[in-house]
Amino acid sequence: MAEYALCLLRWTLLMLGCWLIVISTSVFAEEGGSGHYLPGFMASSIDMSLSNEAVLVRLIANTFEGTSGNSKLPMAGQTVTEVDIETDEVALDLRWSPAGEFADGWVFSAGVTFPYLSLRVSADIVDETGGQDTVSRRVVSEQSGLGDVIIQPLMFSHTINREWWGDYRLALYAPTGDYELGRLANTGKNYWTISPSLGLVHIEPAIGREFSVFGGIDFNSTNSDADYQTGTQAHIESTFVQNVILLGGFTGIGVSGYWYQQLTGDSGQGTVLGEMKSQAIGIGPVLSYRTQWHRTKLAVELKWLHDIEVSRRLEGDTISIKVRAEY
Repeated sequence: MAEYALCLLRWTLLMLGCWLIVISTSVFAEEGGSGHYLPGFMASSIDMSLSNEAVLVRLIANTFEGTSGNSKLPMAGQTVTEVDIETDEVALDLRWSPAGEFADGWVFSAGVTFPYLSLRVSADIVDETGGQDTVSRRVVSEQSGLGDVIIQPLMFSHTINREWWGDYRLALYAPTGDYELGRLANTGKNYWTISPSLGLVHIEPAIGREFSVFGGIDFNSTNSDADYQTGTQAHIESTFVQNVILLGGFTGIGVSGYWYQQLTGDSGQGTVLGEMKSQAIGIGPVLSYRTQWHRTKLAVELKWLHDIEVSRRLEGDTISIKVRAEY
């Protein structure tokens, strides 16, 4: 219990520190109205690292439909407004833990995620002539292909006790997707992102209760083609699910939410719009199912997230489904 209480205290202090940073710091908008990390993406037990020697395969499908309204955004070296975007993503996530515990309660694993994206972007191009902004034309852009691969070389699961787990990892987003300056629909961001994150997961089988919270910070390199560096971003996600024994396993219904905000400003010659504030908050329902088939642990999660407060960012709805098989 002492170790559990200490873990909770550390996590509380970390979250408090993040909030204090955000309250005291001006925030800005990232290039294209979105970053590498999809807000609310990592928020529940289906996203946990491996806690024992195993191989994990996940199939992930995300659909996002959003708009920028009349806000101006930098996108692929251009200034745009009235952006409408439709994004469909299918990803294969592979993870491997080569051995059991290397220390008391600690397990190491590594993973890689291969995303495939299809995008349709329509927007008004904004030109500045004589010190005034004018909309020159409406552009529609479509693109499909490999996205930016996510490499997770360091993932650690810590079993605190039978009901609590800690999750610590480092993710690298590699610029493997296609990017073309001036083209609105790009499957890649054309820059690297380093994203350390921490998580805490609580599962209470006796009453079927599940609670999780994850937090991370994203550090971005420069998009050399656009001479644009997106500032540092922070995000916190949390999920609560109540499970019941149904359909031969544990069927759950709950709610998930996220908070997302930039901590530092964008920089580079491409930041023609200057200082812009950016933040997002979203919430939505979650349905989940967990069971075991022979020696394989199976989990499925369906989630809908609705953006309820967005500033200087693409606003919309995300529907995702994740299927996890642990061997």
